[in-house]
Amino acid sequence: MDNKKIEIPISGLFSEVECLWFLSRDFDDCMYKVYENRVRRGFKSSNGIMVVDIYPIPDKLILEWLNVSPSTEDIKTVVQFVSEWFDLNADLTLFYKVIAADKRISYMANEFSGLRFIGMSDFFEALAWCIIGQQINLSFAYKVKRRLVERYGEFTMYDGAKYYLFPNVEIIAQANISDLRELQFSEKKAQYLIAIAEAILNGTLSKGILQGLPDLETRIKFLTNIRGIGQWTANYALMKSLKEPSCIPHGDAGVLNALINHDIIKSKDDKISIAQFIEAFSGWQSYVVFYLWRTLSKSKE
Repeated sequence: MDNKKIEIPISGLFSEVECLWFLSRDFDDCMYKVYENRVRRGFKSSNGIMVVDIYPIPDKLILEWLNVSPSTEDIKTVVQFVSEWFDLNADLTLFYKVIAADKRISYMANEFSGLRFIGMSDFFEALAWCIIGQQINLSFAYKVKRRLVERYGEFTMYDGAKYYLFPNVEIIAQANISDLRELQFSEKKAQYLIAIAEAILNGTLSKGILQGLPDLETRIKFLTNIRGIGQWTANYALMKSLKEPSCIPHGDAGVLNALINHDIIKSKDDKISIAQFIEAFSGWQSYVVFYLWRTLSKSKE
């Protein structure tokens, strides 16, 4: 098969180094593999699983299909996913103008220039990741996610490696709590995950439903009425999957540590100072949060 390649043009600032660094870091994400100049992952198609290499360069992304000849619909699906994943529609120059007014964080415009908000296009994966990550450290959360994906997800082999799809809602909705407990889910987290899968499966919860609601406040209220979804989970899922620009995952340990590191707050319970700081970046709160997370690991080595 002759590998199929297409290009997605990128307008504005884009750093392939920053984006690949963020995807690789020191965590073992089972949904993709990061190489020196590209990231490789699997995508669902009508004929199985497509393995695609994604090469980010300053003015475009190059997509290369490795194991199948994609249909027009396959190409459209991957382009949409990747565009959301790398937040290609964002105008970072506007964000950098906003943060320039605060000298405590203005340096981020230069130090992390071109870093796009790396999202999570699959809404169920975003919610599941939030459930998994509640009240545990990141390293353990990635291990639990891998166990879930390897237990319930489809995969294909390519060049000696497995490329998984995140488990679909039909499978998780039928999972047994005892089986999830074996993967080191708590009893409550197992219940929450199955209930959310059931809600998506029966059509009472979806990305489309949330996008149809009039504002962020209504979306958060909708989500927090679902058992297992609190303020942190609602904000995190909305910012990662729907790219809501004004989300703040209240109580997030990483954000609180970053705020202390920048002398924005003195203690983690200083809610007034946190609110005053965040409110200054109307429409860019999610990006401020994302860049604060980035500051927790400044090295790209």
